[in-house]
Amino acid sequence: MTRTIFISLLVLTLTACNLAQDTANTIARDQARGVINGIVAERFPGINAAPVTDCVVDNASAQEILTVARAALVGVTDQTVTTVTGILQRPDTVRCIAENALTSLEDFA
Repeated sequence: MTRTIFISLLVLTLTACNLAQDTANTIARDQARGVINGIVAERFPGINAAPVTDCVVDNASAQEILTVARAALVGVTDQTVTTVTGILQRPDTVRCIAENALTSLEDFA
């Protein structure tokens, strides 16, 4: 009986930790998304920054997300821009942007 209660509490604790971690990740990604969108809009005026931003976020590491998200609090630095442009140049990011651009163009056909 005691063992069952202990295991149940352990499972509940781990579930709560996972929920907290998921929430923290979502908040960081949302903050990073705002920063990235601003950088993309500034560096590439005239394009729809949202799909590009999504590709950058999807191809960033957890550490890069945290680095960029921090800029939402302290302001965009050269390091922030370098991080974002580095992610933009990755083959998977470029492929994602190309696929999304083609999808956007199909909407006009």
